[in-house]
Amino acid sequence: MLHTSNPRLITIGETMMMVTPARAESLATADDVRLHPGGAESNVACHTAHLGVHSAWVSAVGDDVLGRRIVESIRSRGVDTRWVTADPEAPTGVYFKDPGHGVLYYRRGSAASRMSPETLAGVPLEDADVVHLSGITPALSATCAALVDAVIERVAASRATLTFDVNYRPSLWPEGAAADVLRQLANRADVVFVGLDEAHALWGCATPEDVRVLLPGPHRIVVKDGDVGATELGRDGTVFEPAIPTEVLEAVGAGDAFAAGYLAADMNGADASGRLRAGHERARLVLLSMSDFVADPPAAAAAALTHSTD
Repeated sequence: MLHTSNPRLITIGETMMMVTPARAESLATADDVRLHPGGAESNVACHTAHLGVHSAWVSAVGDDVLGRRIVESIRSRGVDTRWVTADPEAPTGVYFKDPGHGVLYYRRGSAASRMSPETLAGVPLEDADVVHLSGITPALSATCAALVDAVIERVAASRATLTFDVNYRPSLWPEGAAADVLRQLANRADVVFVGLDEAHALWGCATPEDVRVLLPGPHRIVVKDGDVGATELGRDGTVFEPAIPTEVLEAVGAGDAFAAGYLAADMNGADASGRLRAGHERARLVLLSMSDFVADPPAAAAAALTHSTD
């Protein structure tokens, strides 16, 4: 798809090549594996694009076969990739899903870790409805942290809404180093997504209300509590929406799907319950799959988005 207009949603962050067993089994015994692009921000863009939102992903990949495959795969899902660059001096990152045992990352020195404020040249952040960041990016390098600051400053001076998924990754930085940085970044956003488990690990929060006290800045905070549900704490009150009962095959990527469903519904005018319900519906697709992205039939996606505004 050739995009010429400005995107409504812009995401910025690293995407790696994900290697995952074809079936729900450990890497220790798996013989068959699959290759998929995997990155929090591009996952969000893929889901929102599938839900009919013109979405762009800004990043850098290596000038290598993995980088080219990632960009082509994400572009094929309807995402605008005009602002993705290929770095001839650094590789594309790789990670492995090990079902039941977590994730193994091989991303040190990747092309995306070399991103900086200069990466934003020509990117129409101010013309977007939503600009989406995650707490992964500032942990990648000092230049990536500077990139995040530059995005926040530009968006703050515009009409765009800044959304921030805390997305704490212990493998990238310890709690002691991450806690204050992520709290400050979240407080500068308009909408924040955070898991109750990571809020507890980072800041000692036991309830969604504790998170609201810690983060007074955002207009809305969405606190996700696994298979219990999600709570939106806004200036006009608090709304809880229970999770959809699901037999989980693999949980990685479900948070990105939730954020995408929520944001697409929000841009379509849904109320708090509708936004949260749309998030759960998208997350459920990923929980039932070994992939970070599952393309439900377009008719079903459109119906889900319409239903979220009822």
